[in-house]
Amino acid sequence: MQANVGSLDRAARVIIGLGLVAAAYAGALGPWAWIGVVPLVTGIVGTCPLYKALGIDTCGLRRS
Repeated sequence: MQANVGSLDRAARVIIGLGLVAAAYAGALGPWAWIGVVPLVTGIVGTCPLYKALGIDTCGLRRS
């Protein structure tokens, strides 16, 4: 799969994902906070299936 998540977007996803997972683990936000796994994984992998479906690419310029 081709990366479609840029570096700033990836960093934000990882930070938000870690925050939500940590809050879920601590019991601060309840079980819904485990949804933070999704942005965490997409940030680490660099590919977002929803972005692909919508035709969004935040990687910037591509080299040919």
